[in-house]
Amino acid sequence: MTFYLLIAVLAALVSFSASWAVWRLSHRYKLYPGIRERDVHTTPTPRLGGIAIVTGIVAALVIASQISWFRLVFADPFPIIAIVAAAIVMLIIGVVDDLYDLNWMTKLAGQLLVAGFLAWSSLQIVSLPIGPGRIAALSPTMSLIITVLAVVLVMNAVNFIDGLDGLVAGVTIIAGSVFFVYSYLLSIDTSQTAFNLASLVMAVLLGATAGFLPFNWHPAKLFMGDGGALVIGLLMAVSTISVTGQIDPNDIDSGQLVAAFLPLVLPFAVLVVPLLDFGLAVLRRLRAGKSPFSADRKHLHHRLLDMGHSHFHAVLIFYAWTAVVAIGALLFLFVPWWWALAVVVLGLIACTIVTLSPLSRRKQVEAAVQSDPDAQPQFARFDPLDAAAPVSLDDVPERELEAVAAALDDSERTPKDTDTAPTTPQETS
Repeated sequence: MTFYLLIAVLAALVSFSASWAVWRLSHRYKLYPGIRERDVHTTPTPRLGGIAIVTGIVAALVIASQISWFRLVFADPFPIIAIVAAAIVMLIIGVVDDLYDLNWMTKLAGQLLVAGFLAWSSLQIVSLPIGPGRIAALSPTMSLIITVLAVVLVMNAVNFIDGLDGLVAGVTIIAGSVFFVYSYLLSIDTSQTAFNLASLVMAVLLGATAGFLPFNWHPAKLFMGDGGALVIGLLMAVSTISVTGQIDPNDIDSGQLVAAFLPLVLPFAVLVVPLLDFGLAVLRRLRAGKSPFSADRKHLHHRLLDMGHSHFHAVLIFYAWTAVVAIGALLFLFVPWWWALAVVVLGLIACTIVTLSPLSRRKQVEAAVQSDPDAQPQFARFDPLDAAAPVSLDDVPERELEAVAAALDDSERTPKDTDTAPTTPQETS
């Protein structure tokens, strides 16, 4: 564990230094795009943070290759070389897209080629657990197809949630930490050694992301862009693929059903938020007759802002959902299943309450407008029963609702006008 921590710290230091350099150079040479309609930020901000993240990752891997404790991981260097090459290619594609806005088909073609290259380099899902003592060996064709789809899915899922300052970086650190603990313990149980490819990849990813986060925290000075988000998704997928199938079914007791499926469930659990957002976005766009990769402003983080959450609160809500599901899934390894399930259920209930809390304020405003016969005409849009109301109040910012509530409160405290004007001393004299 000490050497993994050392490598993560080195990756963080390099990433932090590189982030500062990228930030300064981007402003010096104006390497940043304009504000798009779907963007949340209002100031042009560089999107080249992925360069800093990849720099930290590559530097940490080079240093790790010189540490004797990692010799088993680097005994066959080709998989790691393939991972680095794939990350650099995805970084280039992402940076070009950040600067010149590539066509979605071009980006998807690049993702498929990179995923296929990784599968060709032996980084494949070769088997899947299907129950206690049972494992399904995949055919070469099926293994290739599932691997490519998994890599492309995770890359796009992570990229889709990259819409708020610190969101992807924080979710990666939370989910990645849980997955690192799992892969570390699994390697000790199955291989009798703590050093393995999945844990090393996740350690350098966590370090590089942590080093970048100070520049990406709200208000962000630097965005990771598609280059950073796609590389993070790529490495999370690679780490998952490296772990899947490591459990020997003969080592699993017939009653340990959860342990048998955990290698398959945990990767999806740690990525539940990105995968959910990706699935909803694809369905939404297909129903509208659009490309599943077309851009819009209906992602989960946009909806949280429209509900009335602040930028900071929306990010924390994403962190909470990720932590509850990821940590809850890991708990099945350490406590009885009913305790783990209870923790997950209670955590999900708490997250739901916090997520939906602004809606109660909105309902109060709507009820106040409907029940106030003297409400001003401009308040009609807050009354869903009024013909002048908008199609949906979801587009009304929370601050405007608060202003309406304050105005209604003032009107209740103000005496009603009467037909008789007040008598003043000037009029009686």
